[in-house]
Amino acid sequence: MEKETGRIEGFSDGVFAIAITLLVLDLHVPEENSIHNGSDLIVFLKNQWTAFLAFILSFFSIFIMWINHHKIFKQIYRRNSAITFANGLILFLVCAVSYPTALLARYFDGEASSFVVAIYTGIFVLINLSYNLLWYHASKNKELLRPGITDVAIKKIHNNYLYGLPIYLIALAISFWIPGISLIIILGLWIYWAVSSGKIEMHVQHFQKE
Repeated sequence: MEKETGRIEGFSDGVFAIAITLLVLDLHVPEENSIHNGSDLIVFLKNQWTAFLAFILSFFSIFIMWINHHKIFKQIYRRNSAITFANGLILFLVCAVSYPTALLARYFDGEASSFVVAIYTGIFVLINLSYNLLWYHASKNKELLRPGITDVAIKKIHNNYLYGLPIYLIALAISFWIPGISLIIILGLWIYWAVSSGKIEMHVQHFQKE
């Protein structure tokens, strides 16, 4: 079966690349003549710690999303309108990550920290829903998927994305009380996605060989 999703994947890769690049715009260098020695520079960098935190979290979140996007489209061979629009929703939300990242960088170390973390976590709840939507539309018609993929493999991929949703919702709820813990949960989730993504691919290959 000829793969029909090449243009979707190529366009998506470009959007992911732009979205991840935009994150660096929130990292700023000192104003001219404001730094006179190494101590001044160290103080400036320490004061920028929230910007570095936001950049690292968002960079690796988008990076892991791109990896999972690649993995999911290795299983999708044909496209329809539902898949195209679900993928468009993912790309829209990925582009939007830079805004809550900027809020997190500027306001995390202040009185509004719980609200900015809630906004930041909320965008990832929506992204998780959009991935579930994409796989739902792709997997409900097996003819759209890679030839030979089994029902067990389809369910395994479905569960992999579905399990993340309640954890993101818990992180969202916690953000209103302990925003730092919410960010730790998000950090743990992208580690989970990174590990589970490889396991999913090996699982799919195992069942296709049987």
